[in-house]
Amino acid sequence: MKLRYFKNITLVLLCMASLTSYAGNTLSVKSPDGKLKVQISLDKDISCNISSDDHDLLTCNRLGLELENSYLGINPRLTRSKVRSFNSQITPVIPLKYSSISNDYNELILSFKGGYSLEFRAYNEGIAYRFVTTLKDKSLFVINESFNLHFPLDYTLHLQQPGNFKTAYEEAYTHLKSSEWKERDKMSTLPILIDTSSAYKILFAEANVSDYPRMFVKGDGKNGVESIFPKVPLEFGEDGDRSLKILKEAEYIAHTSSTREFPWRYFVIADRDEKLIENTMSCKLSPSSIIDDPSWIKPGQASWEWWNEASPYGADVNFVSGYNLDTYKYYIDFAAKFGIPYIIMDEGWALSTTDPYTPNPEVDVHEIIRYGKEKNVGVVLWLTWLTVENNFDLFKTFQTWGVKGVKIDFMDRSDQWMVNFYERVAQEAAKHKLFVDFHGSFTPAGLEYKYPNILSYEGVRGMEQMQGCYPDNSLFFPFIRNAVGAMDYTPGAMFSMQPDRYSAQRPNSGSIGTRAYQMALFVVFESGLQMLADNPTLYYRNEDCTKFITQVPVTWDETKALMAEIGQVAVVAKRKNSQWFIGGITNDSKPTRELILHFDFLDEDKTYTMTYFEDGINAGLQAMDYRKKEIQVKKGDSFTVTLVRNGGFAAVLE
Repeated sequence: MKLRYFKNITLVLLCMASLTSYAGNTLSVKSPDGKLKVQISLDKDISCNISSDDHDLLTCNRLGLELENSYLGINPRLTRSKVRSFNSQITPVIPLKYSSISNDYNELILSFKGGYSLEFRAYNEGIAYRFVTTLKDKSLFVINESFNLHFPLDYTLHLQQPGNFKTAYEEAYTHLKSSEWKERDKMSTLPILIDTSSAYKILFAEANVSDYPRMFVKGDGKNGVESIFPKVPLEFGEDGDRSLKILKEAEYIAHTSSTREFPWRYFVIADRDEKLIENTMSCKLSPSSIIDDPSWIKPGQASWEWWNEASPYGADVNFVSGYNLDTYKYYIDFAAKFGIPYIIMDEGWALSTTDPYTPNPEVDVHEIIRYGKEKNVGVVLWLTWLTVENNFDLFKTFQTWGVKGVKIDFMDRSDQWMVNFYERVAQEAAKHKLFVDFHGSFTPAGLEYKYPNILSYEGVRGMEQMQGCYPDNSLFFPFIRNAVGAMDYTPGAMFSMQPDRYSAQRPNSGSIGTRAYQMALFVVFESGLQMLADNPTLYYRNEDCTKFITQVPVTWDETKALMAEIGQVAVVAKRKNSQWFIGGITNDSKPTRELILHFDFLDEDKTYTMTYFEDGINAGLQAMDYRKKEIQVKKGDSFTVTLVRNGGFAAVLE
């Protein structure tokens, strides 16, 4: 049974003026609420204008596909246009925001002579478009995909700018004026966030990327951006134990089927910052699960040993800690005590990084798996992508061993070959009932809905970066990175520091941000596999914090952004069954920030006990300072909380 399904579908062919219009060489379609509109112009090429309440926001010029022997989109000859309205419900297999999502949109399909069409969808939360080809050839070579985005005013752009296409999408965000982005400047990954300097914020991203490279964009020097793609690699050379060098590239970006749907390019358009956090566009534009029975997929938390260098210590540790059997059994005992379903065995579990079949005898992975099963704790094994590619039958072997999932690392590329690698991995892992966490990866773009055994992606400047991971950057994640899908950030630090007091390294790893900030991340950040990055020793010593963290779910029935200001503050309430959790985080821009929380989202005629953790009076200097308190609240109540710089607030309501 496919668990991501549509029900109560309404499909109507419409020609009403409220939905679409056609005048000469211009067509348009509006969102169901009539606020958003995309207007398509057909002349020497295809362009579109996106507006909200008749306020022009973006112009997309020259939408086209350059093929080996033709250019789809130049001198377009329209043969047919069709408008449809859809109303349905989506039930995601892994519900990161909502257990049920309303999928309402109006769609305009433009068919052109030459065997191609353009599909436009208008949702209340955004606009999307994609190319579809039905060519007679068996396959086609895509030389380039044209996308030119023009800004009518000088907008502020928030984006990641790598030096080249070899990137793990971990660059800190840069913030620049659109008029200042020159052709010679660094390009950007997707997604990017566009601040129009008015009420509107626009998240530009892509979905349903399959057998095709990821899109990057670069400035055009004319207050706009244009697309750029990595080309297909043809020859590889050795580059250590975890990657390959590209020695030769093709002149094309994709060699693919001639009859296919191309990736969606979409724009989340928000008149309130909270809507970016709550958006579900990626889910709506991605394919349904093709795993007939995904009941074996169990998202959850994991205890992770790499960040703290497998170094438990104290009176109860009567063994030499490290990457060995006794240490991993200690991690399993910790996970079992707090109901954590998994441990991750990172680099060192195997005798060699290139041989996934020979365990390190110091570790004895088979005994660890057996012991974990006895304690109801599953084992996840780390691998380099190159080892996976060279040993693709390891998924079958791992299933026989009793492994629950794999963490695959160091892809660091986004070309068509590597995009296809992700899908081959997901497919083979699903065949053997293994889930996947992609590390050293690009950002999610829909494959995780087709294969919901993909529980998370890194593609973020996470806590591995130590002092390089700081709230001034991380406060953009709920609005950009996490707004497009699961994010393997690896939270849970028990050593907390303010940036001007930072001094830490493994095994005594530390994070920037207060203790309450770290606890709030488990509520604010979304991931189907959520790490506990720190040492069990510290979790035992901070048991009140650990009990809170380990009761936070990783899947949710409902999400409400209570307060949001991009890059400044994010406060989110999430419900699982009858429990509500609240997480709030802020940056370094103010010494303190007073927030008033309104409990309008609670059920009528019920009183809730709220147990919460807040920044202590000295947390602005000593970030370890926090207070745990308990009060009674009900619908209609309000509550004032004070966050210090780089501070947080975390609560559970029962």
